Amino acid sequence: MSGIDSVLEKLRGTEEYEILSEMDSFYKRIAEEENLWLEKSKLTCPSGCGKCCEHFEPDLFEGEALYMAAWIFENKPEWIEKILQKKFPFPAENRCPFFNPDSPFHCSIYLGRAFICRLFGASGTRDKKENEVWRPCKFYPQEILAAHQPPLSHRTYSKAEIAAIFHALPPAMGDLMEQSLSITPDDESTEMLRDALPKALNKLLFILNLNQ
Repeated sequence: MSGIDSVLEKLRGTEEYEILSEMDSFYKRIAEEENLWLEKSKLTCPSGCGKCCEHFEPDLFEGEALYMAAWIFENKPEWIEKILQKKFPFPAENRCPFFNPDSPFHCSIYLGRAFICRLFGASGTRDKKENEVWRPCKFYPQEILAAHQPPLSHRTYSKAEIAAIFHALPPAMGDLMEQSLSITPDDESTEMLRDALPKALNKLLFILNLNQ
């Protein structure tokens, strides 16, 4: 079951259907890999944190913007007209325009959120020699890391260290990024969410109207 099932059905037979279907499968793969890592590491985000959403706004590739637009079509249709005018639900400066300060979960489009938002705090990277490495989220409380057995700190851990401590490896952000780019290979550029999302919504509106 997907958060964009109805939109997908209406787009069947279009190029956008193929993009969204691939994005949906890709996001499910990310969730599966991250859930395995979080189950082993136990390093889930502290309740009500949301610090990664402050002083940050994601930039989006075409597929990400299209998926976010499809999710809004299906789950928050009352937002569409305002977003087309670049008026967002939570328009405070210096944070994501979908950050809800009054909700303990904060993200108001969680199942439609951007690629980077899905990976932040729950993925590893590769160093200059392409070796897998991992560093705890910079916002993760030091006291929780220090209480871990063995104690952890805000430093970079090698693949061998990660495997020895957790008996698991986090998904590598770079590897997942390559798969994301393969979904829309003709567009390797990004735009800030506030610019990319209205364009994606307009595109979906046009295609859905044609398909009626």
